[in-house]
Order: sequence, then structure tokens, then C-alpha cells
Amino acid sequence: MKKMFSIKNLKISVDDKKIVKGITLNIPKGEIHALMGPNGSGKSTLAQAAMGHPRYRIDAGNIKINGKEISKLSPDKRARAGLFLSFQYPSEIPGVSLLNFLRTAYNQVKRTPKNPITFADFKKLAKEKLELLQMDPDFLTRSINEGFSGGEKKRAEILQLAILEPEYAILDETDSGLDVDALRIVAEGINVVRKNSKTGLLLITHYQRILEYITPDVVHIMVDGKIVKTGDAKLAKQIEKNGYRGIIKK
Repeated sequence: MKKMFSIKNLKISVDDKKIVKGITLNIPKGEIHALMGPNGSGKSTLAQAAMGHPRYRIDAGNIKINGKEISKLSPDKRARAGLFLSFQYPSEIPGVSLLNFLRTAYNQVKRTPKNPITFADFKKLAKEKLELLQMDPDFLTRSINEGFSGGEKKRAEILQLAILEPEYAILDETDSGLDVDALRIVAEGINVVRKNSKTGLLLITHYQRILEYITPDVVHIMVDGKIVKTGDAKLAKQIEKNGYRGIIKK
């Protein structure tokens, strides 16, 4: 059986309002699928529900990782099953260093309680990944996202991705708030993770600009809770040139 992250006929409500209205996606391991669409189309709702946020109610459909149903699992069990989510608006956690947080997450997802990674070994691993993202090692001593710029928050999330190397990842507007240099660094980090771990990626974005650095295998356009068009990387360029208006009218 081909390994993939699959969403079938998924319908999602938030506060009894129907937001996602029957989405089907199949993302094989190692592929990048871009999900684009105007504001309010349901992209972030899809991401949050896939990871198990309790506010987002799944009314119908299912979510599977390599054929295993995960729709009923808690978020931590979905992470252990191989799913990762980078947030559109990462939270600040004062008093918890990025290093300690990442080591705890690594032990929970990649190790067992009887075989945790040592502090020294993890610090070595983290520094290797920091070099990949061109981040200062002192970054690890800072509290999670406290005082971080927008670009630093996004790079911290890609650092998590690089360390955890999940089978599948949903990146929710990773490009938002990034200047040109930060965008390139983050995109390069995503490309390396994909190459090294064959992670299947669902890249949620409004714009073509990150796709100048990351070439998607498939592009999906989401409007009003539904996928209205699917194509290759050329579709993203068409959207950048003409906007969503022409697709919405069809």
C-alpha cells in the first residue's frame, strides 16, 4: 500500500457553522501539495481539524495516515502517528526554553520513555538543524516565541519540523510575516526536510511567492469550503497573475 496522508469527504463545523463542505485530498509521502484560496475559504479550519483542535467539529468524512484512521485520536496521538502542524499564529510560552521544549517533543514523538535522547545528543542534533536554517545557537536558550519577530517564529516552527521529521506536515501560512531573506531561508529548510525525510507536505498559502522557492507537485484551490480546481505549479502562477475571481465565477 502506498503511504499517504488522506482526507476523504471531510465536512467541518465551527460553532455550528459549516465551514469545510466535503474536502478530499490524497498526499503521498514525499509530495508537496499547495492549498491556496481567498480569506475565509476554510484552509486554516481544515488544518486545525486535521490536527484535532476540539473547537473544530468533524461532521462527516475521515482522516487517515497510511491507511490508519486518526479522526478520533487526540492531538498528541496524531503527532505520534506522524502528523505535524505549524501554526499560522504561533503562541508565546514564557519560561520554557526552545531547547527543552524541542527535546521533550522529540522524546514524545521519536523515542520511548525507556529510551529518551540524552541532553548532549539532542543539543548536538539541534545545533545541526540550526545551521540548516542559518539560526544562531543562542536561539535555543530563549523562551518559546517570546520577543520573537514574525520571521523568527516561523523559523522556530521549521526548526521543529526539521528535528521531528514527521511523515506528514501541514504548514499553515508559513510565509506570512516573512521578509525576502527569511522566506528564502525557511523555504530552503522545508526543501531539505522534504528531501531528507520524504515528508509529505500540505502547504497552505495565499500567495505564489513561497512557491518560487518550493515547487509543489500539486496545487489545489479552495473556495467556500470546497476544492474548486486542482492542477500543477502553473495553476499557482495563474492565480498570482489573475487572482481568484475568475475561478470563483466558474
